[in-house]
Amino acid sequence: MGNKRRDFIKQSTLAGMGMFTADWTDGLFAPSPRKTLPFMKNDFEKNQLGKYGPWAKSLFLDGIPDSSFRKNEFNDIESWRIMASGKVKERMGYLGLEEKPKVKVHQVHHFDGLVCEEISYQLPYGNPTKAVVLKPENSSGKLPAVLGLHCHGGNKFLGLEKICKVSHRLPDYVEEHHQQYYEGKAWANELAKRGYVVMVHDAFAFGSRRVMLEDVTEDRRRGIIDFDMGKRENINAYNSWASDHEHIMAKSLFSAGISWPAVYLAEDQVALDILAARADVDPERLGCAGLSGGGLRTVMLGGLDDRIACAISVGFMTTWADFLLHKSHTHTWMTYIPMLPRELDFPEIFALRAPKPTMVLNDIEDNLFTLEEMKRADEIISSIFKKSRASDKYRCTFHPGPHKFDLAMQQEAFEWFDNWLK
Repeated sequence: MGNKRRDFIKQSTLAGMGMFTADWTDGLFAPSPRKTLPFMKNDFEKNQLGKYGPWAKSLFLDGIPDSSFRKNEFNDIESWRIMASGKVKERMGYLGLEEKPKVKVHQVHHFDGLVCEEISYQLPYGNPTKAVVLKPENSSGKLPAVLGLHCHGGNKFLGLEKICKVSHRLPDYVEEHHQQYYEGKAWANELAKRGYVVMVHDAFAFGSRRVMLEDVTEDRRRGIIDFDMGKRENINAYNSWASDHEHIMAKSLFSAGISWPAVYLAEDQVALDILAARADVDPERLGCAGLSGGGLRTVMLGGLDDRIACAISVGFMTTWADFLLHKSHTHTWMTYIPMLPRELDFPEIFALRAPKPTMVLNDIEDNLFTLEEMKRADEIISSIFKKSRASDKYRCTFHPGPHKFDLAMQQEAFEWFDNWLK
């Protein structure tokens, strides 16, 4: 399991799916003080910015970013990681929530061979965060633990329910989500059954942490109220509203001097604090994983928190050039960190983990990214692990099909965790 392998499966026809509903193509590109802007020819590859695309890419994305470990001037992986992670935190407006919240245990019950704890805790802002902790029945001692990071899915009404369950009785819209993205499984439960403590919490702006309509001004509600959210049509109406509200949230956070990644990273680190402090968890054997928006959160948490011994990003790996020219319209504001592309390419955030065990799982027909740039991202991460003499700690595979974390991918991910955390 330790040897690196790539499994590039023959490219299939890209399926049109698009997971996130909002469309963002506007950007501000300041000219570099260090470069002379090239004259752009009229013949160019069509992209989402038209003739402005090649110009924007030429500003900072045509070469190796300033703080990349791929540059000859960097050779010591530890000193580079300290420097480069500092750049990421500076650009995002890193929060860091120092005060550890008190955890309330609401219910403990047994389900499908697991002990399930339903807990909550209060952060300095917003509603209490709900979470679920799963572990095998009759387990003893300190176990390896994984923070399960749920996806975006264009659904902010739901949070942790997307990847875990504590009962056989689920709303049909939750079961449909499990089927669409996880081949019918609550993967957090399946991982816990293998001998792990798995914690799943609601991310910032999702589930229990979602923006409540009653808390915003009436002119921003579009006539929708927080009432009878058990009905599918009301949930759909909320999710449509929340999709549009992403623009407001992102702009407002920028106005506060921070970015969306800074907030969810801080909250994910608090969740990791809670998981690591448990008496049944070995804090030296911590992992994190997630699909899509959860894969994005894995990139940030796995790249920037030294406690993560093993990290698996599923369905979220490409380059800044891919976002710039082709795919920013398919993605949430949760992705973007102002000015960071000058310092690091997107995959290099995850490569800050080197030389720790790191996995990327891609889908060949994932329409959220271009296959060419997914492969390019793999090459970038691979080169950093090779330079840090840790090629055996990195694996990237490409699976057939659209955006998903199916059973075959889950099996590969779980075996990777078993190899490095057990």
